[in-house]
Amino acid sequence: MWLSDVFGVKKPVIAMLHLMALPGDPGYDPAGGMAAILKRAGRELQALQGGGVDAVMFSNEFSLPYLTKTEPITSIAMARVIGELRSEISVPFGVNVLWDGMASIELATATGASFVREIFTGVYASDFGLWDTNVGQAARHRARLGAQGVKLLFNIVPESATYLAQRDIVDLTKTTVFATLPDGLCVSGLTAGASTDTQVLTQVKGAAGDVPVFVNTGVKAHNAQEQLSIADGAVIGTYFKHDGVFENEVVQSRVEELMAEVTALRS
Repeated sequence: MWLSDVFGVKKPVIAMLHLMALPGDPGYDPAGGMAAILKRAGRELQALQGGGVDAVMFSNEFSLPYLTKTEPITSIAMARVIGELRSEISVPFGVNVLWDGMASIELATATGASFVREIFTGVYASDFGLWDTNVGQAARHRARLGAQGVKLLFNIVPESATYLAQRDIVDLTKTTVFATLPDGLCVSGLTAGASTDTQVLTQVKGAAGDVPVFVNTGVKAHNAQEQLSIADGAVIGTYFKHDGVFENEVVQSRVEELMAEVTALRS
C-alpha cells in the first residue's frame, strides 16, 4: 500500500494541527492577527513532532461554523502558515480545508502536501447545511493541477452529518471503493474527539479491500491499540490537547504517551 511509501511505518498516526480562527472567520482575533496564529502553530508543530507522530495535517479547525465552499482568504492564510513553517516540518504533511475538497486539493498542490482529507463523495444532511459532492469533478481537478501524487482520504462517515441514501455502511464502502477510487477512507464518530464505533470501523475495513482505512476521531492512549488493531492508521487531534479538550493547545507529554502505545503495537 502507498502508506509505507508516504509514512514509512506500519499503522501511521497523522496528528492534526488545528489552526486558530483565520481572517474572515467569526472567531478571528484581529489584535493578535496572523502573528498569533503562526506562533501557536509553530509551538504545536514542535510538540507533535517532538512527541513522535508520523505525520501532521494542517486544518482550519477553529473556523467554526464551517463553510462547504470556503472563501479564498482561508486557503491563502493556511498557505502562509505552512510556508512560514515549511523549514521546520520534518514529517510528511497533509491539509484539510474544512469542508471544501477542491480548496484542499489546491492548497496541497501549492504547498507540497502529500495528502488531503475531505468529504468527496455522497450527499449528507449536516449541521452546516446540505453537503452535495462531485467526486468526478474533484478527481479531474487534481489531474488538471498535475497533483495525482496527492492522496485523497475520503471521510466516509463524516462528523456532524448523516448520509441521505438508505444504504448500510458495508454497501456504501463497497460502492465508494469501486466507483470513486479513494486513496483511503476515514471513519469518524459524532464530532471531533468523539469515539469511533469499533463495529462500524470493522465493517468498513472488511468491505474496503486494499484501500487503507483510518480511524478518524476518538483515539486515546487507552484505546489506541484496540482501534489500530482494526484500522490501517489513525488521525488524532483532540487527545493531544491539554486535558484532552478540543480548543486547548497540544501537550507533548500526551503525544508521547499515545505514541508509546502505538510503538508497542507495532512491535
